[in-house]
This record gives sequence, structure tokens and C-alpha cells, in this order.
Amino acid sequence: MDQSIKFDVDLINRYDKAGPRYTSYPTALELHEGFGDKEYRAHIAKSNAAGGPLSLYFHIPFCDTVCFYCACNKIVTKNRKHAEPYLANLCKEIALQGALFDSSRVVNQLHWGGGTPTFLSYEQMKTLMDVTREHFHLRDDDQGEYSIEVDPRETNDQTMKQLRELGFNRVSLGLQDFDPAVQKAVNRVQSEEQTFSVLAAARAEGFRSTNIDLIYGLPLQTVESFARTLDKILAVAPDRFSIFNYAHMPARFKTQRQINDVELPTPEVKLAILQRVGQRLTEAGYVYIGMDHFAKPDDELAVAQREGHLYRNFQGYSTHSDCDLVGLGITSIGRVGDAYIQNVKELDEYDRLINQGKLPVFKGVELDDDDKLRRAVITQLICHFDLSFAVIEKQFSINFADYFVRELQALVPMQADGLLVLSVEGIRVLSAGRLLIRNICMVFDKYLAQKQQQFSKVI
Repeated sequence: MDQSIKFDVDLINRYDKAGPRYTSYPTALELHEGFGDKEYRAHIAKSNAAGGPLSLYFHIPFCDTVCFYCACNKIVTKNRKHAEPYLANLCKEIALQGALFDSSRVVNQLHWGGGTPTFLSYEQMKTLMDVTREHFHLRDDDQGEYSIEVDPRETNDQTMKQLRELGFNRVSLGLQDFDPAVQKAVNRVQSEEQTFSVLAAARAEGFRSTNIDLIYGLPLQTVESFARTLDKILAVAPDRFSIFNYAHMPARFKTQRQINDVELPTPEVKLAILQRVGQRLTEAGYVYIGMDHFAKPDDELAVAQREGHLYRNFQGYSTHSDCDLVGLGITSIGRVGDAYIQNVKELDEYDRLINQGKLPVFKGVELDDDDKLRRAVITQLICHFDLSFAVIEKQFSINFADYFVRELQALVPMQADGLLVLSVEGIRVLSAGRLLIRNICMVFDKYLAQKQQQFSKVI
């Protein structure tokens, strides 16, 4: 499989419009409050009847300091005791949800996100993992994909040793940028020593995969400054990179109002940064997985993509397409059976529902047949850049050309622009189309017209 990308500035400028990241289809905007506890329980029962492994996501919302660019649901506090009532409720939710899922279903994937999961003390993390193991069937053979997001400012050698002992074998390090002026502008001051010592500790403890998070488009960034950050990280060669486009949406995210708009790089500079990123990572031997992600050729994501079983869920790219995803904690989103489910967003509401013995479901959506069909098409394109009509036709008993006649017509200009090749057999995305894969997927999104303005730009 060709995993290269081609950077065409004219094409990117023409196609750079707002669109979803497709961590799900339908997107989270389609979740509604008419879906609650009762509906979720019904889908769990159907899921148990079908069987199969599970994936667990835990949202740990606490942060010691606020990063001005952040669009996550978080609680900023320096008082570590604020986490105690939340963890008590989270443990109760684990028990509530665990009782509903068949105990024979093995947890092949587990992820702690936030916020800052390493805000918690070792004792709190151990309690959380022990309670999880009590109510769900966690693996003991280190063959699962058990990952955690860490803030190197909150982590040291001892922390990494403890996380490994708890069963984590993958780690993602938040960084964003090493430039001192950029760090000050976004209120995230983090040294190279802090970052690289945590990376070294993860490797020493036997973590199987290491990822570095970067963001381009932050205030005061230039092509040269970001290249310096990138070169420093390439020198230590993490297994994966996640390099995100900063979406400045201060009307939606209050913390972003503390960023000085005039210090943001121009769209031209952002494109130049992205182009340099693609060049440098390709030269260094990394392959483009898709949607901001690069990995070494022997990384599990790259191998899964070449072998045709890469998947995408609310945490990004994954090798576990066969897992139902159980979301735990405030704002977390799960996918169980043919439904997406989101928990309540506020601590008070979470506390009230948990202590009434209720699942803290805020909203959800049940997929109809058309949703499932379109999800399969979008997932295949965004993960593998290739779609066989015959495979979809066999799976869903349709004639692809008849069902998607308007969509196929909409792809014709993209073919003329060199983004893809259309044939009677299927769709093949070309190197120039991979950076614009969101645009190609958007053609198959029936909900997009009325929601497009609520998404960030694709580049």
C-alpha cells in the first residue's frame, strides 16, 4: 500500500472548508436527549447477545493549569482533593455499567483521557484500575491496547513505572510546541528535559508505543520555530506523531478568548508549517496514517492500515474495530451496538444520577440502516483511502452506483482535481487527496448541510 502524501497548496486552498473529523458517523452533533438510560440498557442487551470484546474510555477531567488553546471538557484546580468525590462516583459508575455487560467479554482496549489523567495520585489511579478489574474482564497478558494521556509536567520516572505496573503499555505525551514564546502565549510552559525524560522512562519501562502530540496554528508560531520543535522530537524518534490543526473558536471555548488573535499565524503560514511537517516526517521514515497522524512503518497503526483492519473511533485511529466502546465519566462518549451514547457534562448532574443508581446518560442516537451504510463507507475511506463497491454491496445488499448516484457525481470534480480515481470497482484516494480525506468523506454525510458551520476547517 502506498502511504505517501502529496502537498498541493492550490488544491488545499480550494478545499479548505469546515468539516467533521469523523471519529464517528453520524457525528456527535446528531446525539439527542430523547435517548436515555432505558435505550442504552436495551442496546447493551443486544450487544451482549452479539458478544465480542470491549473497549473502555475513562474521562479524567482535572488539570492543574489551563492551556488557552484547549477545547476539552476540563476542571482546572490545584486542589488535588477535588478529584476524590469524582473518583468515588466514577467507581460507582464502573460498577453500574460493569453489571450490565457480560463478564466474559474481554477488554482489549482501554484508554484514560482528559483533562490530565496523571493529575491523580498513584493510590487514586490504582484504586480506579482495581475497581475496573473487579467489574470488567481486563487482560493479564499485556496483549491489550491499554493507553493513557500524560502531561510531562505532571509525570516523572516513578510515575511511568507505576503506570506500567497498572497495566498501561501505550502512552501519549502532550507537548504542542517547544518554542518559549509560543508556550507563554498559550500558558503551557514545558521544558525539553521534562518531555524527553518521560519518553525515556516510558521506553525503559517497556511501553510498546509512544506518541507525541503537537499543534500547529498556535500564536507566534512560524515555519522555522515549528521546524525546530519537530527536529528536536525527531532526534528521539517517538513511534507516533499526532499533529493537530489548532481550531480557534473562542465563541465556543472560553479559554481560547485569552489568546491574542493578532498573534495567530496566517492561513498561509499554517499551510507552510503543515507542508514542512509532511516533508520532514516523510524524510525521517514516518508514514501518513491519516487525519493528523503519522507513525513508523512497523507501528501497529501502520501495519493495520496496510493489512486493511485499521479503524477510527472517538479516541482516533485504532486497531480494534471489533470492540464496543464503553464511555465512563463526565462527557465521555461510547459506541455500543448500533448506538452512540454520551454521559452528562456537569459534575453535579453526574453526582445526582450516580447516587440514584442511574446510568449518567445525557443523550444518544440509534443508527438506522442508512447511517450504518454511510458509516462503513466513511470509515473505509478515512482509514484506508480505498473503497471497494463490491464489498459494500455484499455487506448491505445494495447497488452502490444506484444508492449513491448523487454522491458519485459530486466526486467527479475531485477526480478531475487529482484527489481520487473513480472506477466501476470503487474509489481510490490518491496522494494529493489524503490530506483532504475529510472533504471526500463529507460527500457521503447526509447530515452535513445544516451542521457544517459548527466544525473546524479541514486544514
